Amino acid sequence: MAFSLNKVMLIGNLGQDAEHRFTTNNTEVTTFSIATTYSYKGKDGNWVNETTWHNVVIFGASDFLKNNLKKGKKFYVEGRISKRDYENKDGQKVYVTEIIGDKFSIIPLDGGSSEGYSSSSTSETFTQPESLDKSAPEDDDLPF
Repeated sequence: MAFSLNKVMLIGNLGQDAEHRFTTNNTEVTTFSIATTYSYKGKDGNWVNETTWHNVVIFGASDFLKNNLKKGKKFYVEGRISKRDYENKDGQKVYVTEIIGDKFSIIPLDGGSSEGYSSSSTSETFTQPESLDKSAPEDDDLPF
């Protein structure tokens, strides 16, 4: 059996408030776009910023997503790349690339833990881990 991996991890800002809708079989879907920026030095020695917009689709929305996916907020998003195509009403083929995630693959990054975010669901926890003790161990404590 062949092994493969399709995993995407993004950190960026939302371009607009998320949209929530239902499919024809009554599955709730949340969609939004997130911008990531790649910086590099151009030939002239000046920094150049290249922004890429990614379309994200989450099946099975939560109160957290409905209340907090707002324009400008910074999030970590994890998912997989999906490509599809369809024919539009003019008969032209349209190609779409999306990031498919789930409602537990979204983590807020603005303002520390979950500051500024509301959660009306007690069964979901969307806080970041508490900071680890980063104090260096004493030389005598090292095992080597």
